[in-house]
Amino acid sequence: MMSTELTSAAVESRDGTRIGYWKTGRGPAVVLVHGSMESARSHTLLAEALAGDFTVYLPDRRGRGLSGPHRPDHAVRTEVEDLEAVLTEAGASMAFGVSAGGAVVMEAARTLPILRKVAVYEPALVMEGETHRAWLARFDEEIARGDIPGAMVTSMFGLKLAPSFLKLFPRRMLIAMTEKMLAKDERGLDADAITMRKLAPTIHHEGALIAELAGTFDKFRDVSAEVLLMGGSKGLAALKPWRDTLEKALPHCKRIEFDGLDHGASSDPGGTNPRGNAKAVGRIATEIRTFFKQS
Repeated sequence: MMSTELTSAAVESRDGTRIGYWKTGRGPAVVLVHGSMESARSHTLLAEALAGDFTVYLPDRRGRGLSGPHRPDHAVRTEVEDLEAVLTEAGASMAFGVSAGGAVVMEAARTLPILRKVAVYEPALVMEGETHRAWLARFDEEIARGDIPGAMVTSMFGLKLAPSFLKLFPRRMLIAMTEKMLAKDERGLDADAITMRKLAPTIHHEGALIAELAGTFDKFRDVSAEVLLMGGSKGLAALKPWRDTLEKALPHCKRIEFDGLDHGASSDPGGTNPRGNAKAVGRIATEIRTFFKQS
């Protein structure tokens, strides 16, 4: 629970969609962009750690919490426009993003002159896009018939998130395990809580986003903002080689790899991040604070 005050508000994106956000702290504005299977509230610990030095904005990406739904023409451009609306409202020139949210922040850094400094943790930028798109049709069919556990298993392999040993398990066993995880996540929560089951349909747009940005590393040579590029030694193995590629492309980049941290290290514990802890968040917050406070 946050010890600092957290208030909510909203802005309209370019297409008129409501983008809601939480706000806390004091000082220069910083916008934190969450990743897949998360909402704005997934980074309350990080917001609290930064709130003594910054006014922290926590927007819900579309399809989650305080924000409106995805539209049929949703694309990376839409995500950047949503972020731009919050940046403009906040008067912010600094942003942080993780995973798919990190990919959005990097594209925003390339296309929005307003951004002066960005920090990203394990941004979901890869080279090959088609492998990240091939599973979407099956995923959509499973979501449409209400097979949320099956859809999540499909996405886990489609996005290359599954450890190799899971390929040895029968699919029906993985689906049963996923349903137990979903039920555990919902236990004791209010009906309006943002659960993994409710977030599952948003995975489609994460896969499409990753596929759209795949192989665009050379474009990031145009980024004029200073970039803090972070990852963890226990993070997603499929992303680490591409951080190396991104680092080489960026004109102004500081690289940090945290020993012992995994892909969810910047997020609050719970849900899809059961191993999360405040100490890990604190390590990342220290580096973000130092980076953003440097002139």
